[in-house]
Amino acid sequence: MDSIGRITAAVSFLRWSAKGRSRRLNRIMSPEMRDMVDNCTSGWYSYPRTIRRCFVMLDKNDVLRALMEAGDGVSGAAIAKKLNVSRNAVWKAVEALREDGHEIEGGTNRGYRLAAEGNVITKPGVDRWRRTEAIAAQAEIHDCIGSTNSRAKDLARDGAAHGFLVAADRQDSGRGRFGRQFFSPEGAGIYISFVLRPKIPAEKAVMITSMAAVAVARAIESQCDAEVKIKWVNDLYINDRKVCGILSEASVDFESGCMEYVVLGIGVNVGKVDFPEELAGIATSIFNETGAIVNRNRLIAEIANRLEGLWDGLEDGAFMDEYRKRSNVIGRCVTVLRGSECFEAEAVDIDDQGRLVVRTESGTEHVGSGEISLKLKGVHY
Repeated sequence: MDSIGRITAAVSFLRWSAKGRSRRLNRIMSPEMRDMVDNCTSGWYSYPRTIRRCFVMLDKNDVLRALMEAGDGVSGAAIAKKLNVSRNAVWKAVEALREDGHEIEGGTNRGYRLAAEGNVITKPGVDRWRRTEAIAAQAEIHDCIGSTNSRAKDLARDGAAHGFLVAADRQDSGRGRFGRQFFSPEGAGIYISFVLRPKIPAEKAVMITSMAAVAVARAIESQCDAEVKIKWVNDLYINDRKVCGILSEASVDFESGCMEYVVLGIGVNVGKVDFPEELAGIATSIFNETGAIVNRNRLIAEIANRLEGLWDGLEDGAFMDEYRKRSNVIGRCVTVLRGSECFEAEAVDIDDQGRLVVRTESGTEHVGSGEISLKLKGVHY
């Protein structure tokens, strides 16, 4: 039997072989054949000692997690034993991690040590800094996706747990409020969405966006020397330029009047970004403003940590005092756009329901977030 025929026979054998018959498969496939299978299915588990280990996809993140847990170093054999895979599969995973930018010292017969974590978004990388029970405990990480919010909504409808995270290195169809496009270049930001299941009435939905704005502002400030301001209701600014946008989308149970779920989308410009001409005077990034090189995994984790820390105060709005203090709107003249209506006003406050309080010649008005856009005079938007 030729090589391909033997591989085909082995795969067919897997369909009916039980664990107790795995020795028979050992006789079918020599060590050379196992390497051939491993080379033909790069990134998979090579054939090992038990049926369970055959032809199962090896997640390089499992190897990354093992390296993080090892700290000072660990042999390839030890990783292989822990993950129940071959050393060859471990070596391939290490090479893939190096291509992703992780600095891994060592090699064959010398052991491996994670000298420096790359700035690639990974679940182990987020977990390294995460201190939450629910927020970001489960996650999907994508190299590229149309929209993290769209994917999170699909997952929410399918029953995804509270706190489920969807993250991407790039979005092809990222969007902000009112359907505006959100610029989402590869490797330069964090584009994340959380599935949230709040037990509050639908009319308080704006509080989730307000809470998220405070959480993200705290998280950004924890990673760089910057003062983050909030432009009501969902944009974060550094030095009068937008560094972050937030988009909340909800599904409401009409019988109870409560929200079935909320998808909270957050986009933060992190690294060096060359913005297109139409955004150059409006948007910025953490690096562009501060020069700080921020670990994207840590920033995601810090956002999750702070969201969970504020969650219990969602209904009573315990974070609203900080939201008001961070506002770059209060006390300034604004242009309120509401459908086809446009009028000048002075922003005088933000109430405990998250509504903007404006003063016009006709009196004081409380403006809901779903009704307006704002353009600040003298502030980039």
